[in-house]
Amino acid sequence: MVTLAVMVVLIAIAVPSFDSVRLSTRLNSYATALVASGQLARSEAIKRNAAVTLCVSADGASCSTSGQWETGWIVLSGTKVLLQQPAAAGGYQLRDSGGTSALTFQATGVGASPASITICRASPSASQARQVNISATGRTSVKRLADGTCGGSG
Repeated sequence: MVTLAVMVVLIAIAVPSFDSVRLSTRLNSYATALVASGQLARSEAIKRNAAVTLCVSADGASCSTSGQWETGWIVLSGTKVLLQQPAAAGGYQLRDSGGTSALTFQATGVGASPASITICRASPSASQARQVNISATGRTSVKRLADGTCGGSG
């Protein structure tokens, strides 16, 4: 009986901790995918000597003029889709604070404008978030946010 009580206490402590680890892993996964997509778009623009676009895409075939990054995104060269990222799992938000839905990298690898996309899960807690920053030069970086901020333009 004592052993069972100890196991229940340990499980009660471990389960919330496991959820936190799982959340952190998922946030890192989305941040890594977004960074990799930005790097691919930039390198393909240089390689092809042509503009390449990283944009929000709900259908995986064309850029959406509205919508949020959690609906999925593509890397597009002309009309050719180079990469498709499916929609994020339910409850996760990927929001650009400036409302940007497309980033175009020129043949030199330079981006048209900087972007800052926050990745978080609004429920059960917005205590963890990641921010993917893409500079005007096309460089990407990821920053951990732990201030409970979730969202951006919406």
